[in-house]
Amino acid sequence: MDQHACIGNDVDIYCAAPITIGAYSTVSQYSYLCAATHDFEDVDHPVVAKPIEIGTRCWIAADVFVGPGVTIGDGTVVGARSAVFKDLPAWVVAIGTPAKPVRARGLRPEDFEQTATKHEAGR
Repeated sequence: MDQHACIGNDVDIYCAAPITIGAYSTVSQYSYLCAATHDFEDVDHPVVAKPIEIGTRCWIAADVFVGPGVTIGDGTVVGARSAVFKDLPAWVVAIGTPAKPVRARGLRPEDFEQTATKHEAGR
C-alpha cells in the first residue's frame, strides 16, 4: 500500500501473490482482492498465484471482486458489486460482471474512445 491509500472494513485480501495498491487509492468495504486461482486442468488443482496491481487514485467501490493477475489503471473507478477478471485501462469508470469501461473519468470523450480502442486491441 502506497501513501494515503486505504482499505475499508471487511475487505478480504487473499495475498498469495503480491497485491499493490497505489497512492490515494481506496478499496471499499466488502471487496475481495483474490491473487490466486487453481489450475483446473490439473487433477490436483494446484494453486496458481498471480499478482494484482491497483494504480494510483483508484476507487474500488463496495463489494467488488478483483481476480488474479488483474491490473487496474491509474484513476479508474470500479462500480459497486462489479467483478474484474481482466485488466482495466486508466481513468475510466468500469461496471458490471465482467467489469467493462462505460465512460471516461477526467478525459475528453474523444480521448476516451482512443484509450478504449487501444485497450481492446491489446487483449
